[in-house]
Amino acid sequence: MSCKSGLPDSLNGMLDRLGQRAPASHIDLGLGRVQRVLERLGIDLGASRVMTVGGTNGKGSTVAFVESIACAAGRSCMCFCSPHVVNFNERFRLDGQGLPDHRIAEALRRVERARGQIELTWFEQVALAAFCLAAELRPDWLVLEVGLGGRLDAVNVIDADVAVITSIGLDHQNFLGRTRAAIAFEKCGIARAGRPLVVGEKRPPNGMLDRIRELGAIPIVAGRQFKWRWSSSGLAMDAGGHRLRRLTPALHGRQQGGNAAAAG
Repeated sequence: MSCKSGLPDSLNGMLDRLGQRAPASHIDLGLGRVQRVLERLGIDLGASRVMTVGGTNGKGSTVAFVESIACAAGRSCMCFCSPHVVNFNERFRLDGQGLPDHRIAEALRRVERARGQIELTWFEQVALAAFCLAAELRPDWLVLEVGLGGRLDAVNVIDADVAVITSIGLDHQNFLGRTRAAIAFEKCGIARAGRPLVVGEKRPPNGMLDRIRELGAIPIVAGRQFKWRWSSSGLAMDAGGHRLRRLTPALHGRQQGGNAAAAG
């Protein structure tokens, strides 16, 4: 069925339409298209503090830890994540719960109407729908997970108050570069001048910290400004003069210590 605008009135219908026009597998990095549609939408995210999370591994875990911290602090938190595991709604969470079909479908329709003749990729249109939802819901915290890279990823059209880069691996080399240093350059694109960028690696690639400083961001580096360690009593973290002990992260695996510390 279709609504008065001629667009499908269901979420599945909108996703089918989007998939036919712009397959999810298609990648075309760049911010110009997204910026133009964002301006047409007139979105205002000024009510929310924005965190953008990039990196090769650990992005989803870090987002989940931030979400948990927000809930514990009594703050509302919306997360835009990718990919989803079971259903599409997982990409748009408010306080840990996926948003309902009708809200997501209307956000996708709003973007579809606004784009006109501008060709958006699947991820770009979905990201813009997330921005529409965040503007409506006005959460205290808005957490955006980078889809690919950072500098030219759709979520980077939004200026983050704080950014996190969890790790740098040899991912998507056809798009990001052949070396860890080249990939780090792309991922550092989520940094903003005068704002913190958390580096989750204790040994970041050569030139990464220099790049962050060139961009005017404030590096907060694992093993320097914040630390963590495991012991028989659990996880311990030190950051900003604060010490936390006997922590038991809900996500299992020793690698989650670093993700939890970066989120904190």
